[in-house]
Amino acid sequence: MNHDDEFDPVARLRAADPAADVEAPAGFAGDVVARTLTEPPAHPREVAHLGSERARRRPRWLAYVAVAASVAIVGGAGFGIGATTGGGMSPADGAAPPISLQTGGMARDTGEARDGAVQGGLEGAAPSRMWADDMTHPYGFGRNSFSSEGLSTAAGAASAYAFDARAASNAEKVAALAAALGIEGTVESKDGAWMVGPQDGTAPYLSVSFDGMLSFYFTDPLVDPWMCGTSEQPVPPDAAVEPCTPPSDLPGEDAAIDALRSIIVAAGRDPAAFQFASETGEGSYTRNAQAWPVVDGQRLDQGWSLELTSAGVYSAYGALAGIVPLGDYPIVSEQQGFERLSDPRFGAQMTTMPIALREPTVAEWVPPTEPPATPVAGTSLAWPVNTVSIVSARLGLASQWQPDGSVLVVPAYEFTDADGGTWSVVAVDDSQLDFATD
Repeated sequence: MNHDDEFDPVARLRAADPAADVEAPAGFAGDVVARTLTEPPAHPREVAHLGSERARRRPRWLAYVAVAASVAIVGGAGFGIGATTGGGMSPADGAAPPISLQTGGMARDTGEARDGAVQGGLEGAAPSRMWADDMTHPYGFGRNSFSSEGLSTAAGAASAYAFDARAASNAEKVAALAAALGIEGTVESKDGAWMVGPQDGTAPYLSVSFDGMLSFYFTDPLVDPWMCGTSEQPVPPDAAVEPCTPPSDLPGEDAAIDALRSIIVAAGRDPAAFQFASETGEGSYTRNAQAWPVVDGQRLDQGWSLELTSAGVYSAYGALAGIVPLGDYPIVSEQQGFERLSDPRFGAQMTTMPIALREPTVAEWVPPTEPPATPVAGTSLAWPVNTVSIVSARLGLASQWQPDGSVLVVPAYEFTDADGGTWSVVAVDDSQLDFATD
């Protein structure tokens, strides 16, 4: 984390938790358990659904927006989408993958997280062994020795952009998007966001945060696929609860993409400027779709997402801020960008795992029968250093959060190593970087 970590998405998510500072009184847990076992309620109590609550707190990402309510999204997985949807290639098809400066270790576009791969590869290992093995892999935060050859030494200039959140932040645009999503109610400004609809889980709800991208989140609890029905009688504490099962009537990938395209149109954006995909794992409860805005032939590292059920859209998120050009910024050469990988000021990020580490493996842990041998005088300190050989460089764009919460889209380099891993650093010249910590 750096000096502007207060605007990190995870930090902002934690800060938005209304119960973050709540502490239960002494004995509270025991009292609740005792009452549950000895005094069953006369009527079933309303219980917050864990899946719904988690969905409400999912991170909000990006997109742009000026809103038009000419497109309506209806239930039953039907969509009034008109001629703007449908198949065919768009100018955004074939865009280069995004570059990220925000999170190290995330596998680009695949959803493979660094932590997930590490945990999968060391399942069952002792904590001390996990720490020792983790030191030997280049996950972007350890000790790395970089080498390269053949990189360009020519500096230059490249375009930069910014999200114009303030221009899109008004009740009329939010109301238009809410209407297209089928939400009834008045737009209110409270708790750092525009809000439409009840927040008690009884009806569709839209929230638009006053952040640097005007991030929005929509959910419709009435089509929550994790709610398997309610019981008319209280469930005994020791009774078996029948789990939800994945639905057999999920809409197809095209339907999910069309639904997301409809929301983009309702938000006043041109879907031809986005690249779409639908990736849904086996046994999923919803059909997912993703859309990435494309600028200068490259996906941005912030995107829209949607979850669709046979009854309609369950959730969606994106951002309402449009993107405005900031002109050209001076950039360093590929060689200078490579040298930044070893400069702690630039916090080089690994954005794709090496090929050999992308598939989780299970390492069997054998319990020790005695402690390790006592080190003797002159024992060398284990100080593993990863050798990383850079073989190519690519100039692209990455989002960068400013201390005031605004968001830039700036030139960045992505370097690929000999093992298939990628690393990213900002490409903007030192003359346009403010290194101050105040």
